[in-house]
Amino acid sequence: MSSQTTASEKKALTFRRFKEDDTSFDAWKDHIFQASWSHKCPTYVHRTAPCQGSCPAGEDIRGWLGVVRGMEKPPQDMEWQEYAFRRSTNANPFPSIMGRVCPAPCQTGCNRNAVEDYVGINAVEQFIGDTALTKGYKLVPPGESTGKKVAIIGGGPAGLSAAYQLRRYGHACTVFDDHADLGGMMVFGIPGYRTPRDVVKGEIQRILDMGVETRMNTRVGKDISIAELEKEFDAVLWAIGCQSGRPLPVPNSDAPNCISGVAFLSDFNQGRIGHVPQKVVVVGGGDTSIDVASVARRLGHSEGDAPEMGYVAHDVAALGTRAGAQVTLTSLFPIENMTAAQHEIQDALREGVDIQAGVMPTEVVLGADGKAVGLKMAKCTVDKRGVPTKIEGTDYVIEADVIVSAIGQYGDLTGNGLDELNNGRGFIDADPFYRVKGRDKHFVAGDIIRPHLLTTAIGHGSIVANTIDRYLSGVELTKRPKVDVHHFNLLAKLNEANLAPEAFIPEERGDLRGTSLANYAVHNYEDRSTVEIIPSKALFLGHFSHTPRLLRDEVHISSEEVLGNFQERIKCLTDAQAIAEAKRCMSCGLCFECDNCVVFCPQEAVKKTPKKEMTTGRYVYTDYSRCIGCHICADVCPTGYINMGMGE
Repeated sequence: MSSQTTASEKKALTFRRFKEDDTSFDAWKDHIFQASWSHKCPTYVHRTAPCQGSCPAGEDIRGWLGVVRGMEKPPQDMEWQEYAFRRSTNANPFPSIMGRVCPAPCQTGCNRNAVEDYVGINAVEQFIGDTALTKGYKLVPPGESTGKKVAIIGGGPAGLSAAYQLRRYGHACTVFDDHADLGGMMVFGIPGYRTPRDVVKGEIQRILDMGVETRMNTRVGKDISIAELEKEFDAVLWAIGCQSGRPLPVPNSDAPNCISGVAFLSDFNQGRIGHVPQKVVVVGGGDTSIDVASVARRLGHSEGDAPEMGYVAHDVAALGTRAGAQVTLTSLFPIENMTAAQHEIQDALREGVDIQAGVMPTEVVLGADGKAVGLKMAKCTVDKRGVPTKIEGTDYVIEADVIVSAIGQYGDLTGNGLDELNNGRGFIDADPFYRVKGRDKHFVAGDIIRPHLLTTAIGHGSIVANTIDRYLSGVELTKRPKVDVHHFNLLAKLNEANLAPEAFIPEERGDLRGTSLANYAVHNYEDRSTVEIIPSKALFLGHFSHTPRLLRDEVHISSEEVLGNFQERIKCLTDAQAIAEAKRCMSCGLCFECDNCVVFCPQEAVKKTPKKEMTTGRYVYTDYSRCIGCHICADVCPTGYINMGMGE
């Protein structure tokens, strides 16, 4: 091995089945033959990959990566790009947006991290979404009409995700929103250089094209009452998000130039802010605070006579030359522990944001006119609960013309009847099925339950749509699966490939013993995907060579270039790049036709499925008349798809 080999390459290229603490070699027969059971023959066991288990939207990530890489073939007369789009949007109708802004917990959970580096799931997802918009792909058509109508309050990611899924069930949907445009936090809470508006509109339009109606500029509790909704609709879904920011919990935080991060971003995204004062202090550490700081650096301040915010862009030009604003972002946690995505933090630093970490605000300093002129800070420690403790003797003041609090948010539940939904903390309580507690025919999803990621809200929309469908259909609700995601379905795949099992008629079958060669069932297969996530230790990692992650091209903007620069920073992969990156997926928990089990079987008991009978999950089979139970096939299976014995 070359002396130039990196540490990650050494790790990747020295996989060993036996570890340092293993001091003896057990005979295979000790594993195979036991007192009351045997690990004699292989069976094929499907489990959920950790990327999917980590995805708040529950996407079948392994599935659409398999389509992009060419492992799973699309139905006839469908491009692989469209098939990947269909598989992706089965759970999430916003692949372009999520591929850009999701912090990707799926990548943190990816088993490829045990080899060298995670698969670039976000990059491939953006490719799928952007390709779909370019080629004009549509979502699946709505289901047959049930005659039921659902009111959805809020046109953000949770409400629109629910509308999409409810239309698939065949229910009519009407989205109510108090803005002129749909999108929620995707539009009003995130700047356009991160969520391009044409992309957002394109992905929303596909949902509207399914027959979703809208009533815009309509506020429930003011323009229409809850009683009227209950009379007109069979179910009501509350997906209103969290549009109110939390003020700083320090003295004088009610000063007129102390504002919330969500209010700042909402005003900016609606064109109400064209510049900022010279000295901006942002308190937070999460993604919202990074967005506020980055926007402030891009807007800059006017060197004319307007020190305060509120001018739209065309007014700024008349005021005079813009200059870079001094933007300081403070965080309780060290930079490496901030909750914002690390690449966003690095972008902010590169763009000239001064990040002061490990500090806490203690008081807003007021001037003679009652406005904030500074923020008193102190170094701090933070306990496991996230509660900061001031370090005495470390006080200092950051001068400020405006102070932005980005430390959390809650819902706006003002209005006739909405206060009855408030749990006292600005949220709506939900049961495990996302029903509003104590309110028949009312359901809830998204940030108004608990603020989290956009992809979490999308996942809520999918689950609550299932709950509403069951409610409207009169079907009893049962416990949600332990692993509650969109799973690969072998029987559905067999049907799609025209390989469905024959009809089973007991009266015609007679003796049911020895049915392993019959074609009325799926044999030697067990689906544990709803209860198990497969860990990296269950894989044969030695199969995978060191393959560096293919990075998306990004536009890195320096502090000298940031003023007025609102161009998108992330570039899309090409077809060839997306395929290459998808091929790094290890297909954890599902066969990807590597042929190891066929090649290494000493008895030639493991065989490739005949081509005309082959499809995903059915690439190989075992001739049990030849198998001796040596378990070599299980040892060399890279994906952990083979287990020696059913039910263990």
